[in-house]
Amino acid sequence: MNEQIEQIPEKDNFILYVALLAAVLIAGLMALKFNENEKFAPIKDQLDEETRLMNIRVLN
Repeated sequence: MNEQIEQIPEKDNFILYVALLAAVLIAGLMALKFNENEKFAPIKDQLDEETRLMNIRVLN
């Protein structure tokens, strides 16, 4: 009796792991960038206000 056991090749999940890691890193960078925008929003508003105040026209 010669029985042959079929072995199903194990699926390689390397690409899945790389894609998952890339997605996590991109999400982390986006979260940091969004937090940075919130942190510096008052400074940006102040700079915009100063620019607006400096752009005056002198009429004769």
